Amino acid sequence: MRHAAALVVGAVFGFTLSWSGMTDPDVLRDGLLFRDAYLMLFFASALATAFVGLRLLKVLRARTLLTGEPVAWTTVKPEQRHVVGSVLFGVGWAVADVCPGPIAAQLGQGVPWALATLAGLVLGLLAFSRRSAAVAG
Repeated sequence: MRHAAALVVGAVFGFTLSWSGMTDPDVLRDGLLFRDAYLMLFFASALATAFVGLRLLKVLRARTLLTGEPVAWTTVKPEQRHVVGSVLFGVGWAVADVCPGPIAAQLGQGVPWALATLAGLVLGLLAFSRRSAAVAG
């Protein structure tokens, strides 16, 4: 059941990214350079929808579909690691003209440079994993 749900959510997410133009580096670049408000408006609408929707689910005491747990969350005070991570993410996004989300959609569309972005993502995850293991052990 979980795999089927993940497949459906992933397909809808990929379709939405493709349909909205979020897999197009020109759209992303123009948004990041503040030449076009489309990207920021897209993000703002997603944030507003999630903000209102999650609060409604919490007020209605809804339960998650797959596990039956109550919809709930906790907040934490931002730490240095959050700031550093967000800066690295932003720099990587600006350099690659794509965030990790659309990589699969770009590969499905046959966009060749998505392979370079995927390689960078994998190398970054491997570097993080090795650093984490060195710090922990």
